Amino acid sequence: MMRLEILSLDAAAAESWLPELAELLHDCVLDGASIHFVLPFTLEQAAAFWRDKALPGVASGHRVLLAAIVDGELAGSAQLDCDTPPNQPHRAEVCKLLVHPDHRRQGIARALMREIEEQARRRKRTLLTLDTASGDKAEPLYLSLDYQPAGRIPGFALRPDGSVAEATAILFKTLAAMETA
Repeated sequence: MMRLEILSLDAAAAESWLPELAELLHDCVLDGASIHFVLPFTLEQAAAFWRDKALPGVASGHRVLLAAIVDGELAGSAQLDCDTPPNQPHRAEVCKLLVHPDHRRQGIARALMREIEEQARRRKRTLLTLDTASGDKAEPLYLSLDYQPAGRIPGFALRPDGSVAEATAILFKTLAAMETA
């Protein structure tokens, strides 16, 4: 039986997982994930994303980075970007939900999303937004978790192979505020 653990990584822990995070991102993009990158996409580019874009936000406290560990191995990750303008302290954006191709269809993405929502509640974020390629395999997952479609933007981003600009779906979810004792 699979042993799944969802960890919230601080900057030091994220740095220690950097090679595995880079491999995860690299493998997902090579498998066709539409997550802002196009082929060719190198392992070095994947590491640079984590080092230059994600980890500074984790270090500043504006970004939550979750890691899904299955039997001691990094199987997935998700991020919550809380770096919002002053008039949006109640909102956050779900970013880069990644599950390694070898670990898909095991409930890992769902577990990551549930923990993202819990992390949002702890930070008093009651509105979550995200975007995903229209028709992507992640869209039904978000809909099953009660994310509501806000609309679609045609021609939003190139497919990972760089061939066609495809539509993106914008979704949102309103969370109940966390009760304090």
